[in-house]
Amino acid sequence: MLGFSLPSRQQAAAFLGEDQWAMPALAGGDMLNPVPAWWDFKGRARRMRDHLSLQEFSGALGDIGTLVPILISLTVQGSASLTSSLFFGGLWNVLSGFFYGIPMCVQPMKSIAAIALTNKFTRGELAGAGLGVSGIVFFLGVSRLLWVVTRFVPIPVVKGLQLGTCFQLCSKGIAQIKSKASFWGDGMIWSDNLWWACSSFVMVLLVYERRHVPVALGIFMVGVVFALAQTGVHRQFGEVHPGGHFVHAVVPSGDEFRRGFLSAGAGQLPLTLLNSVVAVAALARELFPGYEASTTSIAVSIGTMNVVGCFLGSMPFCHGSGGLAGQYFFGARTELSLYFLGGVKMIIGVVFGESLVVVLKWFPSSFLGVMLFMASIELGLVARNFTRHPHDEARRRQDFVVLLCTAATLVGFSHDGLGFLVGMAAALVFWAHRRHSSGRVEAGMEAAAAHTLLPTSDYGGSSHAAGSYSGSGPDLAAGSTKPVAAGSCSGC
Repeated sequence: MLGFSLPSRQQAAAFLGEDQWAMPALAGGDMLNPVPAWWDFKGRARRMRDHLSLQEFSGALGDIGTLVPILISLTVQGSASLTSSLFFGGLWNVLSGFFYGIPMCVQPMKSIAAIALTNKFTRGELAGAGLGVSGIVFFLGVSRLLWVVTRFVPIPVVKGLQLGTCFQLCSKGIAQIKSKASFWGDGMIWSDNLWWACSSFVMVLLVYERRHVPVALGIFMVGVVFALAQTGVHRQFGEVHPGGHFVHAVVPSGDEFRRGFLSAGAGQLPLTLLNSVVAVAALARELFPGYEASTTSIAVSIGTMNVVGCFLGSMPFCHGSGGLAGQYFFGARTELSLYFLGGVKMIIGVVFGESLVVVLKWFPSSFLGVMLFMASIELGLVARNFTRHPHDEARRRQDFVVLLCTAATLVGFSHDGLGFLVGMAAALVFWAHRRHSSGRVEAGMEAAAAHTLLPTSDYGGSSHAAGSYSGSGPDLAAGSTKPVAAGSCSGC
């Protein structure tokens, strides 16, 4: 028998009221400039003024390594509208900045995008997948059922999800670099090769501890120049059509909705709940100490974004811990970075629309891969703060095992839901072990106390009156301390 005991009412109340994700602030956390409430316009304006620098604009570009390749691929295939994706992506950037006050990223739903590219989804099927996932997430947020997740998911599991996502994104960044893996030869492209990848990587490392240097902005501007140059070399500027571009409604049929949701949405759902809601809330609390990141508001935000955007041709969007870490790494600290990024997206989407694909497809993959790789490293760094018991070596070892089980399963099977289940199973086993061990310790202490209080006759000796002492061996071994009358001692 394990000998578990039910918690008392006081213990249950303390657990339910406790912040399970309260962790010590990471070094470098923005503690000097706490995030004001969204209705505190003066406080928001003061904070943006204090952070006004090129560093903030550089941070806005911290997630383009994920955005640009997916955006181009879905648009070229015809699964999404570039005009709608840019306009609504920019609009969600602006609104997220206004309501959250931190660089809360807006990024594509990667699992849906991958399956859509593999199966050549129509716009209706892509919309069906996004609408199905977002509807469920919205319901869980509004009904506050996500409270169950935030109360019972241990920190090592959340950190394992973040570490596993870090490794996945690092792998994707390396894959982008390898797609142009050439130092020389006939196949080398002058604007996109390993020389540029190595140069940009070294540049990022050189300014790693100097976050005020807008390295992402510099890399991005060089990439834009290269893309424009390649467009001119291939004489494709004639395919770019400035003017008024508008969004168009996309209403998926019943079959498109079913195929899209069952093929792509079902696999995206655990990724969205765990990485785009649970993990991003935990990361926001660490990067911005004192900031209260609500999983309910994040879930409602994701649902609202796609219920509107997917009906109008946009690819599905979500928030994500990788994007938040990337924007923070490259310098973003306030919503100012999102206002800048969102404004640029909306203007470009309306002015250039679908024709912008001609230029974007020439943006160097080597630059995008390096930026995605370094942004992923920033996400992995938060996993070092994986336990609430840093001075308990046994508990720290158990929490680290849970973290590794979660991350390794996520990476090995490329499935966030499976990683989550394995991590929770490991955490539950260790919890049962701790409960069993504590029960045995308590039982041993009670037995020792009872043993101490027993009369000496129970040990085989004779019963003595008060004031007499028998120096029997078992009694001494038990640590018995009985009063000894002056001058009376038997067996001395």
